[in-house]
Amino acid sequence: MNLTEKVSYLKGLAEGLELSEDSKTEKIIKVMIEVLDDMALTVSDLEDDLAEVGYQLDEVDEDLAELEDYVFDDEDEFEDDDEFYQVTCPQCGEEIFLDEEDLEQDSIDCPACGTNLEFDFDDDDEIENPEE
Repeated sequence: MNLTEKVSYLKGLAEGLELSEDSKTEKIIKVMIEVLDDMALTVSDLEDDLAEVGYQLDEVDEDLAELEDYVFDDEDEFEDDDEFYQVTCPQCGEEIFLDEEDLEQDSIDCPACGTNLEFDFDDDDEIENPEE
């Protein structure tokens, strides 16, 4: 039994008591039942509205999932297989990420402070020590 049905049942019980309009107590009971009836109808309307919002939210969620699939489906195509090396500038402490192309130059200028950084490599093609 939902809220509006319960209030209707209460209203029927009150009418079955054949309350007199003259008594203050009976007037209060009738007004309280009317207020309960209004509240039950308002709650019912809110529940209906909430169900509609939930339905619309589900639709938006499905549309967003389709959009994400469309946008991010080809994400693997854009992945870069290059290795990156992290170097910290001894002058300013800026962290710099270098790829194979940068390393082939044997030196770069720090993008933060402009200090020229030179690199020594071992046989495995990894950075051993950055120097000024």
